[in-house]
Amino acid sequence: MILEVRDLKVSYGAIQALKGVSLSLEKGEIVTLIGANGAGKSTTLRAIMGLVPPVSGSVQYEGAPLARTPTHEIVRRGMTLVPEGRAIFANLSVRENLRLGAFVRRDGEVEADLKRVFEIFPRLKERIEQNAGTLSGGEQQMLAIARALMCRPKVLLMDEPSLGLAPLLVHTIFESIEEVNRGGTSVLLVEQNANAALKHSHRAYVLETGSVILSGPSAEVAANPKVKEAYLGE
Repeated sequence: MILEVRDLKVSYGAIQALKGVSLSLEKGEIVTLIGANGAGKSTTLRAIMGLVPPVSGSVQYEGAPLARTPTHEIVRRGMTLVPEGRAIFANLSVRENLRLGAFVRRDGEVEADLKRVFEIFPRLKERIEQNAGTLSGGEQQMLAIARALMCRPKVLLMDEPSLGLAPLLVHTIFESIEEVNRGGTSVLLVEQNANAALKHSHRAYVLETGSVILSGPSAEVAANPKVKEAYLGE
């Protein structure tokens, strides 16, 4: 088990956003969290990364608790987040954004990893000196993922990577997620496009108003009549 969340509770003032979420991620897996807006999906990722403090519960990464661990130290230990909305540095070039992704590293293999992300996202290589803010939405999402990969993460958390993208680009992004996973990175994916998320993941959790209401292999979750009706449009 590379990541385990147990009974995580998070509140924003009087609003209880997470009501005891438990989930796990095995090494080499893609696991997806699906659910409606406000279900607590993004809050779950933010709590795992130490960006919001839990009221109670625990997060364990590689068997060690992450309680009170600063976010930058979590990144240094091999877990990183591709945030919703991409959060790229618009006034910096593609190259500069990617180098910032490797900021915490002290090894000599950054150039090799640059080549690797360009193999996954060749379009970024074509635009390496271009300001990130002038890229298309799909290219910015590719850059956000590539920047996270420059940390050389063991676990990649992704928040709505397909949001706002055309269907063809959604397919490209999910293909890249599978390629990243084949390279050895475990992925915890939050995604409103439930069809794509369930197709490209091994296991799934369904969140509803801050609680996990269903979990299991993605194919089984996709076949659940309630999931079909609520999330798959069937």
